[in-house]
Amino acid sequence: MHTFTACGRTVTVFPAGVPDAPVVFLNTFGDEGQKVFEALAAGGCPPLSLVAVSGLDWDRDMAPWSCPAVFKNAAPFTGGADEYLRLLVGTILPTAEAMLAGAPRWRGIAGYSLAGLFALYALYETDAFSRAASVSGSLWFPGFREFVFSREPLRRPDRLYFSVGDKESKTRNPVLQTVQENTEALCGFYRGKGVCTTFQLNPGGHHEHPAQRTAAGIQWLAIE
Repeated sequence: MHTFTACGRTVTVFPAGVPDAPVVFLNTFGDEGQKVFEALAAGGCPPLSLVAVSGLDWDRDMAPWSCPAVFKNAAPFTGGADEYLRLLVGTILPTAEAMLAGAPRWRGIAGYSLAGLFALYALYETDAFSRAASVSGSLWFPGFREFVFSREPLRRPDRLYFSVGDKESKTRNPVLQTVQENTEALCGFYRGKGVCTTFQLNPGGHHEHPAQRTAAGIQWLAIE
């Protein structure tokens, strides 16, 4: 394991231990990288390197554009995803991959909640990633469904993973109520374009077993 910092973000690199293994970049709300890496090993995931980024300005770095708060007493989203993506691709990615043996066979991006939204958004702003996992992704984000329907990713993805908890849409919040509908609609949209895509409906709400759910998404990306 290796750790470095980049513009206030902490980056932890978990090497696969074999050369030329795939690599997945995981943006985290806290510091869940170790738990996810352990869950991947416990689940028998094929060898891959994991690069976990923490210390994010969550409602800025993961938000594709500015948006009023959708939670009571919460701060608004300030739309800094493009700026953070430049840091991720321009600095974090090459620094982390220099610590790995060989060249990654493929490169993926994954995230939970807002980071799941960001993982999908990144495909439209960079061609650096060929696989993505949006795990309990915040695909309720206003305007995002329409954004995807009206754009083409810069690189056709090889595999896409979507999941949501079966209780996540059971809320009085009219914005959050759309999360399962939007997730299933986006999954169907990519399938219709011939992209290898899967959807997993997990039992429970948004905050249950995030590390295990994230590992399940990454493990599905690792299928050759």
